[in-house]
Amino acid sequence: NLLAEKVEQLMEWSSRRSIFRMNGDKFRKFVKAPPRNYSMIVMFTALQPQRQCSVCRQANEEYQILANSWRYSSAFCNKLFFGMVDYDEGTDVFQQLNMNSAPTFMHFPSKGRPKRADTFDLQRIGFAAEQLAKWIADRTDVHIRVFRPPNYSGTIALALLVSLVGGLLYLRRNNLEFIYNKTGWAMVSLVCYHISCCLCSL
Repeated sequence: NLLAEKVEQLMEWSSRRSIFRMNGDKFRKFVKAPPRNYSMIVMFTALQPQRQCSVCRQANEEYQILANSWRYSSAFCNKLFFGMVDYDEGTDVFQQLNMNSAPTFMHFPSKGRPKRADTFDLQRIGFAAEQLAKWIADRTDVHIRVFRPPNYSGTIALALLVSLVGGLLYLRRNNLEFIYNKTGWAMVSLVCYHISCCLCSL
C-alpha cells in the first residue's frame, strides 16, 4: 500500500510538471526510503539568483528538455521519474550526501544504493540532454528520444532582412539605378567573401 501511494503521488506530480522540486522530507520519503520499484533521476542545483550559478541555469534548461521528452513520449511509464533539489530548499540533503558543488545529476536505482556510475560525469561529458539520455539508458535501460523545441530565430532574422530590403526598394522605387551599380555589387561581394573566410578560419 505504501509503495502504491508513493507511485500514485509521483504520477500525479508528473502529470502537472515533468520535474518536481523536492525539499529534504520529500527527498527522504520518495528517493531514499524503501519500498521503491522505480528509478529517480535527481538534479542537485542552486538556481536562486543570489547563488549566481549560470551553469546551473544552463544545465536546468537541458534537464527540462530531457524530462519533457520523457513525459510526452509514448514510452512514458511509472518506472522513471525526474526530480530536483535546490540548495536553498534542501540544504540538509546536500549535507547528508556530502555534496559541495552544483549542478550534479544522480541516479537512484529502484533497488540498492547508488554506485559511482550513478553520478553523471558532468565535467567530462557536459550536460546536453542527449548525453544525459544516453547515461540514463546505460543505468536504467530506459531509452529517451530527445525532442528539442524548434528555434525560430533564423527564420525571424531572415524575415527581418527581407522586410528591410523590401522597404528600401519601396522607398527608392523611383530611382533604382543603384541596383545596376557594378562597383556597389563588387564591394558587397568582397565583404561577403572576407566574412566567409573569417568564419572558415575559426
